[in-house]
Amino acid sequence: MELRQLRYFVSVVEHGSMGKAALELGVVTSALSQQISRLESELSTRLLQRTSSGVVPTDAGLAFWRQAQLALRHIDDAALAARQARLSGHVSVGLAPSTTGVLGLAFMQAMRERYPDVRLRMVESLSGYLGAMLGARQIDLAILFHEVPAQRWSVMPLLDERLFVIGDSTLPGMPGRSRTSIAKLGALPLILPSGPHGLRALLDAAFKRAGYVPCIAAEVDGLAMLMDAVRGGLGATIQPGAALARAENGSLASVPLVEAYATRPNLIASVSDDELSPAGLAARVVLADVARDTVNAGRWPGAALR
Repeated sequence: MELRQLRYFVSVVEHGSMGKAALELGVVTSALSQQISRLESELSTRLLQRTSSGVVPTDAGLAFWRQAQLALRHIDDAALAARQARLSGHVSVGLAPSTTGVLGLAFMQAMRERYPDVRLRMVESLSGYLGAMLGARQIDLAILFHEVPAQRWSVMPLLDERLFVIGDSTLPGMPGRSRTSIAKLGALPLILPSGPHGLRALLDAAFKRAGYVPCIAAEVDGLAMLMDAVRGGLGATIQPGAALARAENGSLASVPLVEAYATRPNLIASVSDDELSPAGLAARVVLADVARDTVNAGRWPGAALR
């Protein structure tokens, strides 16, 4: 198996076309097709399915594509490190929107200070999407809120976040005490993420356990828009304290829930250690260090280190 065959195969999958991939790679289509055929012969399996509109990977091809992407990244990183003789390469890190607000900038600054030659790619998305991207090897590591079964990942418990009722202090029904329980929220209008969201699943389980039927005023899946609605007085929300990290939310009242089960675990998940590049290993250490420093400095409301 040759390195160029991996590059050819990845390019074909990304473009969905032999012709487009050949144009990008600067080779003739027949030569590209021949190399792909040799690769399939060596692996004794069909990697691509030809269709009327182009090519798509088979199940075997999809599995091979994920590992080929990873191998090519490591090879590129190794070549760059050899040229510069110090830790370099690139790493992709995924954070949920609430986590980004409290941790994103500090992590990026720490990476710049410790490893200036590592190119950092940050991905902000919902935890479920980040888990899927990690499984597809599209990112190297992420902070997730639950483990995904049957994944060969390296997972490190990091911290637990207490959940808060957050809203305008003048909103009717907004708790006025220093803490409250789920059962005492009454008819407080709530703005929550929708069903597929990981936090909503956690909240629905907590509501059921407390025997509470929430008054859902609206469902919003984007944190920025959700908090806009809360600041606009359309309702309160239940979120981890990290949702208050951005300055525009500083005027909102926040009341912690007393239930011990009303907490969100945070885990650092990455591809397995034998797959993770040196840059990825370094980024994982930095991410954990910055998270611990942020909690110990009191800048992560409601967070408790494991």
